[in-house]
Amino acid sequence: MDGAAPNASAVAAAVATAAATGNGVQAGAGGERPEDASKQNLAQVTGSIQKTLGLLHQLNLNVSSFSSASQLPLLQRLNALVAELDTMQKLAEGCNIQVPMEVVNLIDDGKNPDEFTRDVLNSCIAKNQVTKGKTDAFKSLRKHLLEELEQAFPDDVEAYREIRATSAAESKRLAQSQNALPNGDVKGVQVALLVSCDQECIAYNMWVMSCHI
Repeated sequence: MDGAAPNASAVAAAVATAAATGNGVQAGAGGERPEDASKQNLAQVTGSIQKTLGLLHQLNLNVSSFSSASQLPLLQRLNALVAELDTMQKLAEGCNIQVPMEVVNLIDDGKNPDEFTRDVLNSCIAKNQVTKGKTDAFKSLRKHLLEELEQAFPDDVEAYREIRATSAAESKRLAQSQNALPNGDVKGVQVALLVSCDQECIAYNMWVMSCHI
């Protein structure tokens, strides 16, 4: 039972960390805000975990110095532990927090659950670098193609750039007009993006057609 308290404390810390990130927030009853309901549920579960840790510590003391006189207190604390575990399970039903299995495995191995966060961040950084490299490669390819095409079809490339400039100016104008609204207009922004995409497609198609001609 000596190793139970640190592991349970780590579980409580992992649950609190998961709740802080906003995972599995449920709406509360009676017009209560979801954030308040989640914090209240988390506080109840955390309190139950702490109470369970205290009962485990008391049981550890009873077992380590067991005698016939301490049999009744031992049974009482065992019953209290079972009742508290049942209470914890019921409280957990209203606290929908998802803890990754990797975190649970780290806790079982006696490791710091923060290692999972570190590994996830390192993985995201590595993937971001790969994506950035691909983006830079496509930008370099586009620049190289335009330079080569400009030497072979200078008039067509110039027309393509003019169409792109017109499209960019129109997109900027639509964005500025939407920013001028007091509360913002999501639909207006979506329309502006669609118009911008359509203009980009038109510009590309006109340029491809001119090259074939």
